[in-house]
Amino acid sequence: MGTKQIRISEDLYARVKSENKEGETLSETLDRLVGGYSLTDFADDAAELDLNFSVEEATDGAVGATSPTHE
Repeated sequence: MGTKQIRISEDLYARVKSENKEGETLSETLDRLVGGYSLTDFADDAAELDLNFSVEEATDGAVGATSPTHE
C-alpha cells in the first residue's frame, strides 16, 4: 500500500497522538479513529471499562433498582 503526506495543525496532531495506543502507528490510529468501529475495537474498549458497579452507584440512588439475584 502506498503512502501520502498530509499537513495538519499541531493541535490536531496532539489530539491524534493522545489517542495513539501502544505499538500503534499514527496511520493506524487515524484509521481507527475515522474508520468503522469493529467488534475488535468494542472488545478492546470494553476490556478497559470498570464493570463492577451497581445501578444505584451509577445513578446516585435515583433509580431505586436492586441487583438481580444469582442462583
